[in-house]
Amino acid sequence: MYHAILFLPLIGALFAGLFGRWVGARACEIVTISLMFVAAFLSWIAFYQVAIEGNDVRISLIGFMHSGAFETYWSIRIDTLTAVMLVVVNTVSSVVHLYSVGYMDEDPHKERFFAYLSMFTFAMLALVTSDDLVQLFFGWEGVGLASYLLIGFWYKKPGPNAAAIKAFVVNRVGDFGFLLGIFAIFHVFGAVQYDTIFAAAPDQIGKTMTFLSWEVPVLELICFLLFMGAMGKSAQFLLHTWLPDAMEGPTPVSALIHAATMVTAGVFMVARLSPLFDLAPYALSFVAIIGATSAFFAATAAVVQTDIKRVIAYSTCSQLGYMFAAEGVGAFGAGMFHLFTHACFKALLFLCAGAIIHTLADNQDMRRMGGLRKIIPFTWAMT
Repeated sequence: MYHAILFLPLIGALFAGLFGRWVGARACEIVTISLMFVAAFLSWIAFYQVAIEGNDVRISLIGFMHSGAFETYWSIRIDTLTAVMLVVVNTVSSVVHLYSVGYMDEDPHKERFFAYLSMFTFAMLALVTSDDLVQLFFGWEGVGLASYLLIGFWYKKPGPNAAAIKAFVVNRVGDFGFLLGIFAIFHVFGAVQYDTIFAAAPDQIGKTMTFLSWEVPVLELICFLLFMGAMGKSAQFLLHTWLPDAMEGPTPVSALIHAATMVTAGVFMVARLSPLFDLAPYALSFVAIIGATSAFFAATAAVVQTDIKRVIAYSTCSQLGYMFAAEGVGAFGAGMFHLFTHACFKALLFLCAGAIIHTLADNQDMRRMGGLRKIIPFTWAMT
C-alpha cells in the first residue's frame, strides 16, 4: 500500500509525459486523476493505521547513494507526521487534478500540464516520506523543479517566464543554506539518518565548531542553516518575494503548490527535525521571530493588493508565518494542525478564485468584481 501511495503519481506523470502525444489529453486526464484518487484513498487508510492505531512503518527500497563511508538508502518512513502530510498532499492534489480538467479545457498542452502536476505530487511525497536528509533534499529540489515548470507553464508569455525564474533563484538562496546545514550535520554526526542524528544530538549540547572564522554552537549553527532553506521554500520574510509573482501560473498551480503543499515543506521540515531545534533555543527563537514578522508583514501587504490571486498569496505567506511562530515557541503540534486546516481552506479559496476569474473573462482586478451572487451562486455560497 505504501509503495502505491508513493509511486502512483510518478506512474501518472510518466504516462502523461511520455505517451501523452499519442494517447491524447483525455486519456492523460483519466489516468492521472484515477491514480491520484487511488493514492488519496490509500493515504486515508494509512492515516487511520498510523495516526489512530499507532503502527509506524519503515520500508527500505533501494540503495540511494554510496561514496566511501557515506551510504544512504531510499526508505519510506511512515509515522504520524508523515501520515498527516500524505493526506494533505494527495487529497488536495486529487481535487486540483480534477478541477484542472475544466480549467485547462481550452489549453492545447494539457498532457504536459497533467504530467507536471503528477510529477510535483511525487516529489512532495518523496519529501514527506524521507527517512534521511538526502532523500529529503531530493524531494525538496524535486518540488522546486516542478514549481518552476508549472509557474512558467505559459512560457511564451513574459510574465510567467519571469515569475518562474524569480521563484527558482530565490529558492536557491535558501537552499544554499539548507545544503550547508546538511553538510554540517554529516560533518558533526557522520550520518544523515534521522534516528541516528536525534540519538546523538544531546551529546552536542554546549559544543562549538568553527564557521567563517567564528566559534559558534554546533546545534545553533545547524538549525539556523536548515531554517534558511525553510525561509525560501515557505516564503518567509526576506525570502518571500517570489510567492506573489508565482501567481502568474495557472490557478490550479497556485492552489496545489503555493497554498497547500510545496510552501508547507519548510513547516514540515522544522517539525520533522524538532528534536534538533528543541536543543537550539536561539535558533528556535529566530524561527518564532521570522514567523511572527512574516505573519504581520504579509497580512498588511495583502490589504493594499487589488489582484485577487495576489491577495490570497500574501494571505498564504501570513498563515505560514503563524505556523512557524507556533513551532518557534515549541508548539510543533499546533503548527502542523494549522498546516492541515490551512491546506484545505486555502486550496478551496484558490479554486473559487479560479472560477471567478473564468467567469469574468480572466479579469483578476478585485475593484471590478461585485454582484456575482446571481451569476455564480454556487461559487458564492461555497466561498
